[in-house]
Amino acid sequence: MRFATYERHGSVSAGVVSDAGVHPLPDGTTVLDLVRAGLPAAREAGAAALTGPSVPLADVRLLPPLQAPTVRDFVAFEEHVEGVRKAIDGAADVPPEWYQAPTFYFTNPYALVGAHDDVAVPPGSQRFDFELEVAVVVGRDGASLTPEQAREHVFGYTVLNDWSARDLQAREMKVSLGPAKGKDSATTLGPWLVTADELEPYRDAEGFLALDLRVSVNGAEVGRDLLSNMGWPFEELISYASRGTQVRAGDVLGSGTCGNGGCLAELWGTRGGDAPPPLQPGDVVEMTVEGIGTLRNRVVAGVELPPVPPARPRPRTRPV
Repeated sequence: MRFATYERHGSVSAGVVSDAGVHPLPDGTTVLDLVRAGLPAAREAGAAALTGPSVPLADVRLLPPLQAPTVRDFVAFEEHVEGVRKAIDGAADVPPEWYQAPTFYFTNPYALVGAHDDVAVPPGSQRFDFELEVAVVVGRDGASLTPEQAREHVFGYTVLNDWSARDLQAREMKVSLGPAKGKDSATTLGPWLVTADELEPYRDAEGFLALDLRVSVNGAEVGRDLLSNMGWPFEELISYASRGTQVRAGDVLGSGTCGNGGCLAELWGTRGGDAPPPLQPGDVVEMTVEGIGTLRNRVVAGVELPPVPPARPRPRTRPV
């Protein structure tokens, strides 16, 4: 089942997507409400909506499927790490720490944008990039979950584009913190939320989802990979995120960027030089994930802001 949030005639609604279009759920119902209610209740509500009228998808603006309480983004593809490290800091290998445990950062839940919305270049960036990912949505609260328990906490999946200002990211990560402003301007989520049962036929013997991932810029394919090339399956990412703390229904966890051209920075690192070039206003980025759907966003100019002031020198207070 596919759940969507959409805007039509100035009103925001939630609905179930079919070949006929989007079937509205009862007024006031949100996709986050359905996630918190659990898969059985969500399927029941969705089945009831499918018996009612539909609105053509061409007549609505798709919004992010849900307003996520938190968004964590992992870095679970070895090939991506190898290429991007070379582009960002000149290192030519994957750090041994990457293999020890899945790593993530928290990104901005207020910067989620819809599947076909325009995306502005972040202020001050000259090296704008995309990142092709799949995100899992947690369906039940939990803490310190085992991977087996975490599998039962999956509600569904959606496509995620982690837009990245590589120049801002490179500076801030030299301080051994971040990414922060290099990542928090926009994250595309959509086009809808597909329930976990829909993707079970793609699960392989190791528990990975063997989904085809593709991304193009201005109609030319740039990258292609399989989601099953992740270093950890999603239940292990959820388990790690919950380790010693909580995950809650509606939390979004990104897979991290796939390899083989899942972002421009990986190609800059492996090929040397800026080919393909950084994104510019007017460029259109399209991502398709098998079994889920397609995102299509146009890059537009961002706001002009004054430069960030440097730190003020201060005297040392500890004895020399």
